[in-house]
Amino acid sequence: MLDREAALALINEYKPEPHMMQHALASESVMRALAGHFGEDPESWGLAGLLHDLDYPLTREQPEKHGVMAGEMLRGRLPDEIVDAVMAHSSEYSGIMPKTRMDTALRAAETVTGLVSAAALVRPEGMTGMKVSSLKKKMKDKAFAAAVSRERIRECESIGLPLDEFLALAITAMTPQ
Repeated sequence: MLDREAALALINEYKPEPHMMQHALASESVMRALAGHFGEDPESWGLAGLLHDLDYPLTREQPEKHGVMAGEMLRGRLPDEIVDAVMAHSSEYSGIMPKTRMDTALRAAETVTGLVSAAALVRPEGMTGMKVSSLKKKMKDKAFAAAVSRERIRECESIGLPLDEFLALAITAMTPQ
């Protein structure tokens, strides 16, 4: 199995743009926090978050292949549950539907990072002191971070995590220590 160091080296082989690397690291942080919440393995869940967009530099213009190609690249190098989650995270395009809690968690986690990051950019204090209530207010504003799917974020509820708890977990996970 790839460890975190090898996963980072693999990502860097494809020369991701800096914002994509930040997204990968934020997704990893949220997935590790979710693993802790659900009593799952933080290494496995973290790797799913870290590697979910591995193929993005190659599939940017072919969204139907996004996640699928990453899964093919990772098959045999990671447990199937991680590969399956990576492949299902973009089901709207790939047609590969999420089946497990990890699959759904990854979809919600990688999406919430966009909302949290955008909210931090418009706050003078960035992540410091960010509140769930202000993040929920931003969610209601459809013009704010318009590309961020509110429905995907709310998928957290389908795995037994209320929205407020999920947003609090994401804020904590993404706040630098």
